[in-house]
Amino acid sequence: MLRHLQLQPKAQPPPFFYARVQARLGRQVAATAGLPAWLRRPLYAALLGALVLTVSGDGSGVPASAGRPSPYSGQQLPQ
Repeated sequence: MLRHLQLQPKAQPPPFFYARVQARLGRQVAATAGLPAWLRRPLYAALLGALVLTVSGDGSGVPASAGRPSPYSGQQLPQ
């Protein structure tokens, strides 16, 4: 049985198979050429969005008296 399998001709792809594959790959590359490679991945885009939302906060984490001395510190306010 193994001899019969070895005597069979090798499988060949249909004519113009590789040309069609290259043409299809070329169309896919052209369709995504407008965006940078890192932005085409959803994880990086989501992380960028989270970073922008984090950095562009309204300053609620900064105390209102950030630039003024505390009245309990013993320092005098400038006049």
